[in-house]
Amino acid sequence: MNAKTTLELPEELLVAAKRRAAEGRTTLRALIERGLRAELDAGAGPRRKRARLNWVTVDGGLPPGLDVADRNAMIERLRRRS
Repeated sequence: MNAKTTLELPEELLVAAKRRAAEGRTTLRALIERGLRAELDAGAGPRRKRARLNWVTVDGGLPPGLDVADRNAMIERLRRRS
């Protein structure tokens, strides 16, 4: 059974896909179908593990007078230290 759908694609992607289909002497539909199948088949394999983040904490605190709610003040303080 085939189903119809509508896709909105960026113009440059659609033009490139039509060109690739013409070069391969196939239809845009066949090209899209192959691409979807390849993507879905690739997803059936083992899932990539998410990277673990190791948080490093140190004793200390904020420098006296630094207001973390004031972004401009923080940027200015960093510039003065450079």
